[in-house]
Amino acid sequence: MPDAPTSGTTRFIFVTGGVVSSLGKGIAAASIGRLLVARGFTVQLQKLDPYINVDPGTMSPYQHGEVFVTEDGAETDLDLGHYERFTDVNARRGSNVTAGGIYNSVIRRERRGDYLGGTVQVIPHITDEIKQRVKLMADASDVDFVITEIGGTVGDIESLPFLEAIRQFPSDVGRRNCMYIHLTLVPYIGHAGELKTKPTQHSVNELRRIGIGADMLLCRSESLLSKDIRKKIALFAGLPVEAIGSAVDVDHIYRVPLVYREQGIDDFVLDHFRITDAPAPDLGGWEEMTGRAVGATQRVRIALVGKYIKLEDAYLSVVESLKHAGIEHGTQIDVDWIDSEQLETDAARERLNQADGVLVPGGFGGRGIEGKICAAQVAREDSIPYLGICLGMQVAVAEFARHVANMPGANSTEFDPETPYPVIDLLPEQKEISDLGGTMRLGADPVKLHEGTRARELYGEAVIYERHRHRYEVNNHLRRRLEAAGLICSGTSPDDQLVEAVELPVEEHPFFVASQYHPEFKSRPQRPAPLFRGFVRAALDRAQARGTAGGEAHDGSLANGSGVPTA
Repeated sequence: MPDAPTSGTTRFIFVTGGVVSSLGKGIAAASIGRLLVARGFTVQLQKLDPYINVDPGTMSPYQHGEVFVTEDGAETDLDLGHYERFTDVNARRGSNVTAGGIYNSVIRRERRGDYLGGTVQVIPHITDEIKQRVKLMADASDVDFVITEIGGTVGDIESLPFLEAIRQFPSDVGRRNCMYIHLTLVPYIGHAGELKTKPTQHSVNELRRIGIGADMLLCRSESLLSKDIRKKIALFAGLPVEAIGSAVDVDHIYRVPLVYREQGIDDFVLDHFRITDAPAPDLGGWEEMTGRAVGATQRVRIALVGKYIKLEDAYLSVVESLKHAGIEHGTQIDVDWIDSEQLETDAARERLNQADGVLVPGGFGGRGIEGKICAAQVAREDSIPYLGICLGMQVAVAEFARHVANMPGANSTEFDPETPYPVIDLLPEQKEISDLGGTMRLGADPVKLHEGTRARELYGEAVIYERHRHRYEVNNHLRRRLEAAGLICSGTSPDDQLVEAVELPVEEHPFFVASQYHPEFKSRPQRPAPLFRGFVRAALDRAQARGTAGGEAHDGSLANGSGVPTA
């Protein structure tokens, strides 16, 4: 293979992490992707996860955060949400590869006899399968760059097959077509009053022991690394000082690409691949967006009612979508995290009335379901802007059925199989399915928005495509009775058989909209999801009317629109 890339060649960037987990490899990979897109290149991002689950679809959100759903219906790692939001490029099924998926594929081949009686081993069979998944990203999309993030931390036993596979990769495509970027931690030791580079040195040495020499280091730290610190790290890593990037903590995650650009990280990446004719990055819109995010002075308080509130990553895309809408409306979002199991009617009304909007996101299982129904009831009766997503729509329908449509005990058969009014029920084709993983209604489907509805007004289109992740649907046998009582089915499947969105009349409620689909998966920082845009606008109107839009953030707020400062 030629050492230098040729025209039309896909280049491969591998992002690894060391020292500790949760350093932000996904944000780093997405930020590099953003810079390359801004310079006119095409990119696809990919996450290799070392756990044995085939996908995160059956994992608890407390284990893995939210499950991000792609257009083609894959249940994937939450980092794919960052990839899409930063680059505005849709991920796909091949964008998330797990150890379980790799082993499952190899074992099925062995059972079919594809290996002709040979001994199946980690090397070469598992590593070859991993390499093939990376190459498929390039072959299927014909992009300039494939950026592949390796989950876990260098030194973990689970990651070794993936690291061995990417170590072998230059033999297949040429060393100059590959780049290794290693994310490490440079901690500040307060009592010593200095940054410590030793953890980074050990991590780079561990990577070398595996056989991978990093081409660039991104060093997480609380403040920018001085040139002396960068020189010290470069010396031990055997790299030029320009290869040591400072992944400093920032006040808003969407500023990370700008911080990287200030340090010339994208220039170093292109120099590595001997690309000399790339245009300067067009980041004007991105800079304007982040400026508005950081400079917003108004505030709205959103009560997010869920059952996984102890781990905010369980609702990551929902919170990011709120931030996107807040940026557009010049407002910061304070999220009041409410455990749905703790809501009782009187306490719920008092607490929810302190909010400018109530949001009930998706979820599974019956725990906390009555609290969510209570939240929908308070929002409806007290004219608090309400947005329900997936399960949030189902509880809104159940609440309306109970208290408006005269169906006492109405519920979903998921939570009460004996309910007298099963307003939410399984589709007939779902009733015989026993496996949980990958068997739901998944991915993008067309949604018909009916004229004269708020949903149609917000989208401005008659037919949209939105992503789904659910089994249960509004029961058509009771749908007419709900509509007769005043519930508007504003969105349906094109054949009108599935209810996709419901709402209350504009003259009855300032904003009460819920969708069976997940609009948060398609929201972008420069293009907020329409339902979130309308919801935050209604919440801001309520805050301004109450005189609270300029108030101080309460505990648990998203400082400057982000959570913990991160790079």
